[in-house]
Amino acid sequence: MTTSETIRPGGFLAGLNSRHHHRALAVFMAVVIAHWAEHIVQAVQIYALGWPVAKARGVLGMPFPWLISQEWLHYGYALVMLVFLWVLRHGFAGRSRQWWNLALAIQFWHHIEHLLLFIQAQSGWRLAGQKVPTSIIQLLVPRVELHLFYNTIVTIPMIVAVILHRRASVAEHELTGCVCGLPRAALAAS
Repeated sequence: MTTSETIRPGGFLAGLNSRHHHRALAVFMAVVIAHWAEHIVQAVQIYALGWPVAKARGVLGMPFPWLISQEWLHYGYALVMLVFLWVLRHGFAGRSRQWWNLALAIQFWHHIEHLLLFIQAQSGWRLAGQKVPTSIIQLLVPRVELHLFYNTIVTIPMIVAVILHRRASVAEHELTGCVCGLPRAALAAS
């Protein structure tokens, strides 16, 4: 067994991290960046337009206000994001993998914070006697700013990872089986 065989997943995951990695990564990144943009729009609504926090709901929250108040939806997104960060990491190698792993680690903590919010929303218990579900860091930083920060510090390493991944060497691509960013000549030779 070679080193490359020991790090490659099999079956469905093998395809997702090799021949379909480019598409899977593009769709995932589009969703992540759109979610990040929602947090940015919400901050603009509050700080540039002067809207009260309760009225600043981002783009999708305006026609669908229930999206903002559903902790299960926020937790579900955090969990799905964590799963896809884990699943798609097998297509990365070298420096791009380090950046992707950084995003994964940060998202793991972000997921814990959302899990805590979800548990409070379901149980009625409140952290530190707060009136509403509250995460640990939210005891220090307001929720809007905190989640904009979390989404920013998860998304930026992901973008760096994707850029480095698209510029990866042929040797790095051979480690993973991924064809993202390979020149057509290298693809034809394989």
